[in-house]
Amino acid sequence: MSYPHDLPQGDPESLQRSLSNRHLQLIAIGGAIGTGLFMGSGKTISLAGPSILFIYMIIGLMVFLVMRALGELLLSNLQYKSFIDFSTDLIGPWAGYFVGWTYWLCWITIGIADLSAIIYYLQFFNGGQEFSPTEGALISIAAILFIMGLNLVTVRLFGEMEFWFAMVKITAIIVLILVGFWMIFTGFTTDAGTVAQFSNLWSNGGFFPTGFDGFLAGFQIAIFAFVGVELVGTTAAETHDPERNLPKAVNSIPIRIIIFYVLALFIVMSVTPWNQIDPKVSPFVNLFSQAGIAAAAIIMNLVVLSSVMSSMNSGVFSTSRMLFGLAKDHQAPQGFGKLSKSAVPANALYFSTVCLLAGAGLQYLVPNTVEAFTLATTLSTILFICVWIIIMWSYINYRKQRPELHAASTFKLPGGVFTCWVVIIFFIGTVYILSLEADTFKALKVSPLWLVILAIGYYVFYKPKYLKGRK
Repeated sequence: MSYPHDLPQGDPESLQRSLSNRHLQLIAIGGAIGTGLFMGSGKTISLAGPSILFIYMIIGLMVFLVMRALGELLLSNLQYKSFIDFSTDLIGPWAGYFVGWTYWLCWITIGIADLSAIIYYLQFFNGGQEFSPTEGALISIAAILFIMGLNLVTVRLFGEMEFWFAMVKITAIIVLILVGFWMIFTGFTTDAGTVAQFSNLWSNGGFFPTGFDGFLAGFQIAIFAFVGVELVGTTAAETHDPERNLPKAVNSIPIRIIIFYVLALFIVMSVTPWNQIDPKVSPFVNLFSQAGIAAAAIIMNLVVLSSVMSSMNSGVFSTSRMLFGLAKDHQAPQGFGKLSKSAVPANALYFSTVCLLAGAGLQYLVPNTVEAFTLATTLSTILFICVWIIIMWSYINYRKQRPELHAASTFKLPGGVFTCWVVIIFFIGTVYILSLEADTFKALKVSPLWLVILAIGYYVFYKPKYLKGRK
């Protein structure tokens, strides 16, 4: 199967392979360390207690398996540039349309969640006072225009920005782990009079202090913490030597999950018992404050802000590439398929920016930033689960339709089709879990509306154009 957007490198209408191995590796790390970890882990700890460690390991394993399936699919045919290509080829045009537009909306909703997070953390520098809706909207607009400007220049600049954004996040977490170990081994006493020690993990109700219900309740924000890790697949089309670099990036995901999620939160809850962690305050900020490090709160808030900007940077990049691929497959307006002189899909970028600006207007409708964050993250989580399931479905079809490609693959998914069904059943179960909490159930009720909009758009507007364009 040929693809209209699979043009020779150097062609003015093709995406250029401008990202190096170090860019891809750090994008992979950055995708695995997002707003959900820095901003959402406090709430997750308050819901699930120390069992959050098991939650992250379980979800991390499932996401890693999705990435292995994604990696094998992308490397089985280098004409595949994104999820759109292989889902269209292996399932059908509707699947490419669905996954492309849904992934686009995923990052738009994450961008809106990130805007809420930016406003929330900038309140620290405003003396802790909440911003007015107008001030919140102006901050959002400034952040969106800044990120758009970065993405308009070159793909390589995006890679460089993500490289340094990720370096800031990695450094902060490593320092947190080292400081935490120092506090534990020196028997540091916190402001609340609690001694930092490993036994804090199990001496306050055990590993499951809130019971099975609390364990399930912790899944929503925990899953959101992992969204974006599949960005490695989106960037594969613009990476040097994907056969070598993509497997390295994917295979490094488990160790990153263990270090940046499990070990970091293991240390956090050893220093401060889970029932003393404020769900409204980042536990990362709290640990440095407890340690008495001068200007710790200022530094950590800046780190968290850089993490949020990194998430937005990745999101804007990803949405523009999804629209570019959709346009080349005649499933979006053709203007989105045009590249600027810098080989950037500028029109697609402008459209995504306008949608994010509309999201900034939500500050007027939902001035409570925590509530807005929860609604946006839940909706994006549901949509990401749909994308991950489509990836596994594509893999199942790939095994049936292209057994010779699987046999020749040097990067096979462990467990094959059986693994796919395990992952699909797990994610369907997580959608049910989202219905158990009142705040996440709100977004779950709204999500079918997107399916209706997609169905109308596909059958009324784009299916005729798509079929005509493929002749």
